[in-house]
Amino acid sequence: MNRRHFLATTAGAALTAVMLPATAHAGGTLDYSPGLIQKHLADGKTVFVDYAASWCGTCARQERVINALRSENPAYDQALVFVRVDWDDYSSHEVTKSRKIPRRSTLIVLKGDQELGRVVAGTSEKQIKSLLDVGLQAGS
Repeated sequence: MNRRHFLATTAGAALTAVMLPATAHAGGTLDYSPGLIQKHLADGKTVFVDYAASWCGTCARQERVINALRSENPAYDQALVFVRVDWDDYSSHEVTKSRKIPRRSTLIVLKGDQELGRVVAGTSEKQIKSLLDVGLQAGS
């Protein structure tokens, strides 16, 4: 194996290891489209909504914490529907305005016509776990 091939292989493996935690649940989180949240709420489901932007550092930190907690406790994925609302596309949309979302990096849990909890720009595991636990109780 020549040095260049070794370095490319090592760099690829390292990049995969770094990226994996951030994308571990990418398939389990739905990208918002109009009507998606209402559909799941009408079906009686509890919905965890993440208002995020791809360029937002706080949002990225929240995503890492959420993914780690989901990995530790699979019950979250069984009890909650996870939806990501792209702030760049929907910051002025009804899905944001009707819930008085003040900024990107806002996380909320919804059940029926009620908001059960909210975290605004919080990145601590304790805050986010507490919000997920509210959703877990409502969804069980």
